[in-house]
Amino acid sequence: MKKHNFSAGPCVLPKEVFIKASEAIIDFNGTGLSLIEMSHRSKDFIAVMDKARALALELLGLEGKGYQALFLQGGASLEFLMVAYNLLEKKAGYLNTGTWSSKALKEARLFGEVVEVGSSKDENFNYIPMGYTIPEGLDYLHLTSNNTIFGTQIKKFPKVDIPLVCDMSSDIFSRQLDFSQFDLIYAGAQKNMGPAGTTLVVVKEDILGKVSRQIPSMLDYKVHISKESMFNTPPVFAVYTSMLTLEWLKNLGGISAIAEINEKKARLLYSEIDLNPLFDGFAKKEDRSIMNATFNLTDAKLKDTFDAMWKEAGINGLNGHRSVGGYRASMYNALSLESVGALVDVMSELERKG
Repeated sequence: MKKHNFSAGPCVLPKEVFIKASEAIIDFNGTGLSLIEMSHRSKDFIAVMDKARALALELLGLEGKGYQALFLQGGASLEFLMVAYNLLEKKAGYLNTGTWSSKALKEARLFGEVVEVGSSKDENFNYIPMGYTIPEGLDYLHLTSNNTIFGTQIKKFPKVDIPLVCDMSSDIFSRQLDFSQFDLIYAGAQKNMGPAGTTLVVVKEDILGKVSRQIPSMLDYKVHISKESMFNTPPVFAVYTSMLTLEWLKNLGGISAIAEINEKKARLLYSEIDLNPLFDGFAKKEDRSIMNATFNLTDAKLKDTFDAMWKEAGINGLNGHRSVGGYRASMYNALSLESVGALVDVMSELERKG
């Protein structure tokens, strides 16, 4: 049977995307060639890349506002490096809210002074720091909007007069924001947009070209912009599948439509976590992620029983990250409300058995 896939990534994708992507592997656009064997310089694939980039800007409401969308490689991990390479001249600020922001901070220190403006490490990153001071003289401020491992999410972003950079790998396109408040957004596709292999970067062009260092071509955003994401051979399948997912989202009604569905899914699961005495949420309630719900059993002796029950129900990918333990239910855009209901039913049944 088809699994209820709560995996933190690679992510669940819409069924229609799987169908179209699989068809393209055999014969793309009636060309008699597979998508993954045809030239990336062909008009058929260039049209895919152009549409994927345009859809990203359209869905984020950034068309005609000085932004460029790029589909690159290397995941968010390479962006930790590229952001600093392109933007850090003297000093940058980083809000440390988890494993990935810690790694981003580490890479940035290779290029200049890094100020940790706030951190939630003291409580194993189960909350979002508030009331932190942003020092003067920063080249940019870096945030991680959603923390996949710990299940926290920034609800309110600071207003700053410096470039605002955000890693949105695990909640891109999931909720309505004023995306024009960000000067650079990056996101690995495998969390909420497509298969592993490509990374979306949305950057405001006027923040580039300000550093004095020479940037290697492959790591220079300006080079990738000038080549329209085709400086080197792109990951054609990952870009195409991401394009299909963005089409699916647009046809659904865009970010506002999916945000309403995501809120319903989150409310359903968090309500069960809060009302069921056998479960305890990990993240502070005010900072809970709508994408990744982290929770634990209140009685460890029930673990084997619960694990057997959710696996029997066709649920996949529920184990928590080793940094937190317990369980993590990732509810990305394509996960259905029905799947969340299946998990809640298992949790309720465990309570009845107890």
